[in-house]
Amino acid sequence: MGSPDFAVPALRALHDAGHVIAAVYAQPPRPAGRGQALRPSPVQAAAEALGLPVRTPARLRQDAQAQAAFAALDLDAAVVAAYGLILPPAMLAAPARGCLNIHASLLPRWRGAAPIQAAILAGDAESGITVMQMEAGLDTGPMLLREAVPITPRTTGASLHDTLAEIGAALILRALDERPDPVPQPAEGVTYAPKLERADARLDWGQPAAALDRRVRAFDPWPGTATTLAGATLKVLTAEPAKGEGPAGVTLDDRLTVACGQGALRLLRVQLPGRAALDAAAFLRGHPVPAGSRLG
Repeated sequence: MGSPDFAVPALRALHDAGHVIAAVYAQPPRPAGRGQALRPSPVQAAAEALGLPVRTPARLRQDAQAQAAFAALDLDAAVVAAYGLILPPAMLAAPARGCLNIHASLLPRWRGAAPIQAAILAGDAESGITVMQMEAGLDTGPMLLREAVPITPRTTGASLHDTLAEIGAALILRALDERPDPVPQPAEGVTYAPKLERADARLDWGQPAAALDRRVRAFDPWPGTATTLAGATLKVLTAEPAKGEGPAGVTLDDRLTVACGQGALRLLRVQLPGRAALDAAAFLRGHPVPAGSRLG
């Protein structure tokens, strides 16, 4: 049970390991692209390529028929990874070994929807995968396996996502094979990672440069980060902290070094609407930004 790219390695690992996959659950196809044609989720596309049966119910909690169809599968276990729908208690209890969730954090830190981005944004030294036994609470179930990975000064949301997806695929195979004893999550250290919104992309130059650097990295690729330059939206794709002080949001030189609430941030790769992404040097050749320019 999963929908985005994060869940695909686990699906493929289960298939390649010889597990009998009774069904693959994914969220329904969504309109996408300029034509708004319905596009299946990455998990649905991967499952269909493997010849696996796919179910895409739009809801579960008030759908007795969908719950009965799930129970009728007579599962040993259900594997859940970023599915996107809440499983009602009847479905959590239906498989003989319950529902096992691949969660992209070291629980109980960063329960919730966006743990990868939250860990980078907060400046955490590490992240990881927790395989847990699901229960009715939000990511509150007992832990089966955990594996940590460091977060470096250049880790991005995209790179951490890919690393954790592969770790999750390996850990779920171990969990199914080794049947580790469940361990309750600690009561202390609980934090929550709320769902990201497009509005989160806006850079606030009054914040410290270190915080803005983490934001740029955390929100790669979605929702991204952006500012305004001469009335136009400028996406900031990569950046790095730099030396310098000045009024927040004002460029300190002609190389896209922007003063922040503390320190400065140098923009390394940017993109205007409808244009190609460019390294700063290439962008500045067509769009000079002299010292003293204001970004908002």
